[in-house]
Amino acid sequence: MRPLANNRGRRNLVSDINVVPLVDIMLVLLIIFMITAPMMTQGLEVDLPEATTKALQQQEEPLVVTIRKEGDVYLKKERVSSDTLQEQLRAIPPEVKKEGIYLRADKNVPYGVVTATMADIHAAGFEKLGMITVPAEKGKQ
Repeated sequence: MRPLANNRGRRNLVSDINVVPLVDIMLVLLIIFMITAPMMTQGLEVDLPEATTKALQQQEEPLVVTIRKEGDVYLKKERVSSDTLQEQLRAIPPEVKKEGIYLRADKNVPYGVVTATMADIHAAGFEKLGMITVPAEKGKQ
């Protein structure tokens, strides 16, 4: 703040804030974020089979479809083919279908196999499909 002289010889202080340095800093920060933002979204590794949610409480043993690393599909603990899986799931009563079904797939199974199995489950009349995952390790998040 600098003093200014008025007509009568008295000096008044000017209390204006100089915003030019602030604007300069904000523009530099904007440019830095515009350059670095696209770099931050590339190269992120995703480990889909892990989740941090808690397990749901259930009274009965749930209906589970399992896909092993080799691509073998199991309904409960019985090995089935894709066609047989759909037939067996269609034979399940509607009351059980309302409760839902769970899919447990090895993380090394190709994504196409998992989505094809999900399509078979949906085609059999199941509306609720849950994915079984393992809890994520602390510190890995």
